[in-house]
Amino acid sequence: MFVIFGASGKAGRVTAAALRRAGQPVRAVVRNARHGDKLAAIGCEIALADLTDAAAVAAALRGAHAVQLICPVPVNDKHPESTMRATIDVATDALRENPPARLLAISDYGAELPLNTGITRLFHHLEQRLRPVETHLTVLRSAEHMQNLDAFLPTALASGVLPSLHLPLEHRFPTVAAQDVGAASAELLLDAPQGGTSRLVSIEGPQRVSVNDIAATLGEVSGRTIAPLALPRESWSPTLLKAGLSEEHARLITDLYDVHNTGKIDVQANSERRFGATGLREVLASLVSKLATR
Repeated sequence: MFVIFGASGKAGRVTAAALRRAGQPVRAVVRNARHGDKLAAIGCEIALADLTDAAAVAAALRGAHAVQLICPVPVNDKHPESTMRATIDVATDALRENPPARLLAISDYGAELPLNTGITRLFHHLEQRLRPVETHLTVLRSAEHMQNLDAFLPTALASGVLPSLHLPLEHRFPTVAAQDVGAASAELLLDAPQGGTSRLVSIEGPQRVSVNDIAATLGEVSGRTIAPLALPRESWSPTLLKAGLSEEHARLITDLYDVHNTGKIDVQANSERRFGATGLREVLASLVSKLATR
């Protein structure tokens, strides 16, 4: 049995679908029953579990041969760091108690750094907690998801300005489409040998992009003129708070970009490299199309 946590997410549902196409039994773990309908339709067994519920997580893991673990940063949470740490601790305790033969954890570029990297620091905690699990561990470190741009598109399309915490605007950085992360995860779960070894894999898109590239591409797919705007450091937190984030969530993001903009967050030198096939234009065109139908 392949157990996929976060199976209703952008990456997780692609992993689940790929494993089902390969003829594998899949238990899709979701927090809400309605999120499991499409997964059930492709033959997944559905397990309901909040990742902070130790009993529910342990039940979802029973009989697992292979597990994909996703611990997302919680949205609309006043204390996302403590919630995510609790999620990580519950999941890793359950995995140590009942280790599967194969375990794949989706992590983040820069998770190896023992620095105050905000959100990425939480993935550092995840990787540290997983090390004692007696399994074949694959850590799949993902570049920034292109789909995260969705949060900025309504403002950019309405105002013609794309604000950015990425500085400088011409600096090219790694991004990846979420569906390519899910597809790579399925391949790695199917390929992974059994035994107590580990594997580090990094994935990013076919080419690196700058904020200038993103603004130009968004303009092309939307038929509008979009100008990139470098947000001054002092406006980062007020802008994020105005967008509805909690103070703690805003701090996690500003801490991340303080380090990211120094160039320290990138591929670890000794990791395997993978490159997704989905480019920025395809993702932005899809996001703009979805916005038009809302």
